[in-house]
Parts: sequence; C-alpha cells; structure tokens
Amino acid sequence: MFDPDCRLCPRLATFLDAVKLDHPDYHAGPVAAFGAEQAQLLIVGLAPGMHGANASGRPFTGDDSGLLLYQTLYDVGFCTKPVSESANDGLKLSNCRITNAVKCLPPQNKPTTDEVKTCSRFLKYELDELNSGAVVLALGAIAHNAILRTLGLKLGQYKFGHQHEYALPDGLWLLDSYHCSRYNTQTGRLTEEMFQQVFVRARELMAGAMHE
Repeated sequence: MFDPDCRLCPRLATFLDAVKLDHPDYHAGPVAAFGAEQAQLLIVGLAPGMHGANASGRPFTGDDSGLLLYQTLYDVGFCTKPVSESANDGLKLSNCRITNAVKCLPPQNKPTTDEVKTCSRFLKYELDELNSGAVVLALGAIAHNAILRTLGLKLGQYKFGHQHEYALPDGLWLLDSYHCSRYNTQTGRLTEEMFQQVFVRARELMAGAMHE
C-alpha cells in the first residue's frame, strides 16, 4: 500500500529534503495515485516532475505533460475537466486512475534501476487491485518495463512501442504510448491525434472486457 512517508531510496529522500528547503510550499514527497478506486484504466507514468506533481501532489498536475494528458482524458470521457490545476480543483476521473512507476521526484527526472525496483512494491499493490480485463497504459518505456518487472514477466516478450498492446497472463491488457512529455510533443514524435487514438483503443479494450 502507498506510504506517504516512504524514504526507502536514500538518494531520492535526500533530494526531496533539499527541494523542500528551496520550495517550502511544494508537496516534495511521494505522490499518491489519483482517480477512481478499482478503475478499469490504470495510467502509469515515469515519476513526478519538479514543478508538476512534485509541487501539486497530484500526478501530471502543474507541468506541460499534464496539459495534453488531462485534455485528452476529458475529450475521451475519462475526466470532468480539461485542465488539472491543483490537487483541490474538484477534477474527478471516471473509471480511470493515474500513478507513476516511481512515486518521488528523481534528480534530472532520471530514476535509477534500483529506485524503480524499490518502488515496484507500491505499483504491485495498484496492479493487484485491478480486475481482470482492466487496461494498464504505460507512458514510455521505463513505465512499460516497470509494469512487466512488477508482474514477473520477461521484458523480451513484450517490446515497447507506441500503440503496442498485449494480453497479459493475469487477465490484464498492457497498452503502450509514447510519454506525453513536452519534448515528445514539440518534436512531433507524439501528436494530439496519436495520443487520443491510444485512449480510444483503451476504451475499446475496456468495452470488450465488459461484454465477455
């Protein structure tokens, strides 16, 4: 289960202590998942951003990557507002939950492999809460690999790629997307249309599970 006081990764804990001194009004701690309990769609990002979730305490809230994510969720019917402004803005997710593979802000936005593995105990709890037929959407290769490792699956059998999808042995669907980072959107690697198609596909997979 999520631990808001977790300090299992010394590098991250020390870094957050320093961030809190520089930004006393920031959340600057482990960021909990956000959204509906036992949702059929679990979105897994990489880690909180310095001036995004690390500041606001809500995943993808306050930085550029969240602009595209929440707008798309609103357009496809997964949330009540197109913009996530703060943790207490009243926005609600519908049958959707958002989390990160690493719950704490890493220096240079780059967690170590050990940090990803240490944090997998919290991701495992979130994955275990899902019902068969749920869709796990990985935003980027690190999240994709973290999901597979947490589930005890071999990375070589599930290659990451935009819009790749896999039926996993435990009854879950794994769906991939390029991360909605500012870099990916500015370079055109990920367009609004490409990103929306991923969520349309997620809805199709969810609907298929409901009809079985």
